[in-house]
Amino acid sequence: MVGGEHYDASHPDLITLLERTRELVWEFNNLRPSRKEEQREILYQLLGSHGERFQINQPFRCDYGRNIFIGEDFFANFNLTILDEAEVRIGSKCFIGPNVSIFTACHPLEAQPRNQLIEWAEPVTIGDNVWICGDVTIAPGVTIGNNVVIGAGSVVVKDIPDNVVAAGNPARVIKQIENA
Repeated sequence: MVGGEHYDASHPDLITLLERTRELVWEFNNLRPSRKEEQREILYQLLGSHGERFQINQPFRCDYGRNIFIGEDFFANFNLTILDEAEVRIGSKCFIGPNVSIFTACHPLEAQPRNQLIEWAEPVTIGDNVWICGDVTIAPGVTIGNNVVIGAGSVVVKDIPDNVVAAGNPARVIKQIENA
């Protein structure tokens, strides 16, 4: 699955992992906001790796968690959803606005294999010093460079180079960032 090969999404081992993750995500999302240390302990169990300084606001959703790797000084606002069938790597000093979705799972266009729950996944990589504004969707297989701003409401379906502002549906570069 993580390697990009086709897999059966209904495989019992995957279902077991999904159920374990959903239990941890439920616990995280239902803790009082003041119980930050307990929230952190759950995120330590969920995430593949993380920096020392990071914050993910409730509610948060993910499929496996173990395929999510975040850098130092990471902040995610409310309603971050990461479907991490493949790796999602997010650099340091990244800020994610509310209602952002990052997807790695892909489904066949043809109904028969799709209905048989055949899938594959493509990784998402986000560089350092990135600000992803609210209501952004990032599609499977996308790489976002360093020093990038993704405008609110954008749908990112193609790679975004370093040192730019990109926005729209589909997102496109609209401005170069000077002195990045």
